Amino acid sequence: MAVKWENALIAPEGLKISLIFFLGVLISFWGGYPVISGAIFLLFLFNLFFFRNPKRKPPEGPYIVAPADGEVILIKEIYEDKFFKDRVNLISIFMSIFNVHINRAPYDGKILDIQHFDGRFFSANLDNAFEENERNFVFMETPEGKKILYSQVAGLIARRIISEIKVGEYIKKGSIVGLICYGSRVDIFLPKEISLKIQLKDKTKAGETIIGVIQ
Repeated sequence: MAVKWENALIAPEGLKISLIFFLGVLISFWGGYPVISGAIFLLFLFNLFFFRNPKRKPPEGPYIVAPADGEVILIKEIYEDKFFKDRVNLISIFMSIFNVHINRAPYDGKILDIQHFDGRFFSANLDNAFEENERNFVFMETPEGKKILYSQVAGLIARRIISEIKVGEYIKKGSIVGLICYGSRVDIFLPKEISLKIQLKDKTKAGETIIGVIQ
């Protein structure tokens, strides 16, 4: 099910913060502080940029797409003990504050489980951030019967994770599933039989960049 703001130019969370900045612009300008007003106006513009919602067109076919914009910083085989309870491939995508913050569904499927884990706020580009940091797990099953797990991970700056989906919902590939305010990281865990189509340092676009193929 699509979120209400699927076609909005700016994510609602960004609009709320931008409104605060805009009020700051007006108050400082009317108070006789044009320099401060100008600085806050730049923050207002940057905030709109950070929460932009560009259109994305997911590829058709058995292709798993990146859930986040950013750069691939880790590809690793691990034992996932919470959901799969098996060895899987972990792909970590680091989102800088300049990337689009919105996260998108990696594939069509039904949401089986969502779990939020409290944790620390280490820098999200550290290898162990997927285990130590606060994170929100989403476990889903595809029409082919494959399980996919992704995790929105909080970071040093990004400490607000927003998930827009519920257990039992059916989501479409490329649809908006949430966002992380001011960057951070999204991890995706794939069964070993899924062929990976991504490499370290590759740049990704949420909902478009192919990271794996269901065979």
